[in-house]
Amino acid sequence: MESIREIYKIGYGPSSSHTMGPKKAAEQFLQKNPDASSYRVTLYGSLAATGKGHLTDLAIINTLKPQPVAFEWLPAVFLPRHPNALKFESLDAAKNVIDRWVAYSVGGGSIVDDQTVTETRQVYPDTKMDAILSWCYDNGKSLWEYVEEHEDPDFWDYLNEVWKVMQNAIKRGLETEGPLPGILNYPRKACAYYEKTRYYEPDIKKRGMLYAYALAVSEENAAGGLIVTAPTCGACGVMPSVLKYSSKFYKMSDKKILKALATAGIVGNIVKTNASISGAEVGCQGEVGTACAMASAAATQMSGGSIFQVEYAAEMGLEHHLGLTCDPVAGLVQVPCIERNAFAAARAINHNNYSMLSDGRHMISFDKIVQTMAQTGHDLPSIYKETSEGGLAHFHLLK
Repeated sequence: MESIREIYKIGYGPSSSHTMGPKKAAEQFLQKNPDASSYRVTLYGSLAATGKGHLTDLAIINTLKPQPVAFEWLPAVFLPRHPNALKFESLDAAKNVIDRWVAYSVGGGSIVDDQTVTETRQVYPDTKMDAILSWCYDNGKSLWEYVEEHEDPDFWDYLNEVWKVMQNAIKRGLETEGPLPGILNYPRKACAYYEKTRYYEPDIKKRGMLYAYALAVSEENAAGGLIVTAPTCGACGVMPSVLKYSSKFYKMSDKKILKALATAGIVGNIVKTNASISGAEVGCQGEVGTACAMASAAATQMSGGSIFQVEYAAEMGLEHHLGLTCDPVAGLVQVPCIERNAFAAARAINHNNYSMLSDGRHMISFDKIVQTMAQTGHDLPSIYKETSEGGLAHFHLLK
């Protein structure tokens, strides 16, 4: 598997697959074709269906400027490799094609093409949770120690930067009010939730703060702010809210937070490797479901859970999001995406509590639930996978 740096990418929202990925692809194509007079970009499938709402064209234009960019949108055309496909063409002054390249935005900001299987080098020898748990058990180590065993020496410095960006996104989101960009004029809610919650009794206050933290980061993402994919932009509010909640109410040190980030990262990595974290490929179960699994694992580790209780919590995080569709209203990462982050964070805390009351034994393994999620995503009709043609998006349009 790849480094979990690929799970935690620092960048600007609102979408890892529709904004960060195409921007990265444009940068790569520009590097190969710096002298073109103009460019032509064709967007396919889900990337075309919701690209305008996700600012895909703007991300590409800003990368390739000052040269002009012509776009062709083909939402009904799906290339075999992945629903999020785009073709770049560089043109000379006479509009002749100099070079062309087809790339795929496979989720979490990662880009591949027909010649590559993965974007980066492989650093982990194991791809399944069962194998990793066996290593941990045989060596008397935790999941975060398995991560430490295989990552580069400066890995903890990178996670420290990830945690700082997450905290800053929470702070900005809690302080900013007003409508989010886009035709919905959807109002930010994090600030109001935070202010109201401060005056409640402790139990309600804790849960309200958790909501506020998740809303804050998700709203920052929707506004194009600097966030961390965990594992995607659309699900970026879940992990930070659970970590901030643990830091504030249970006095978790930054050192323990970083270890929890490492454990959560390997959980997300397993899903990305064996299924998908792309809403266009498997629906929102791959985004918010994976984020919930990651946060559930992180919270359980910080609670002192065994490796088997951590695995159980992660399994529940994914299991109880099976079949979740990706149907963003107006193609924006706002409704229902923002609220889903808040409720996934709350579920993560519930999974933590539930697994800690158990002995870690359960019927369905994490590896099996990942396999099930992949099959479920494969079976979902395309209208429920980031096309805005079904579900909530469809009924909103019927109004």
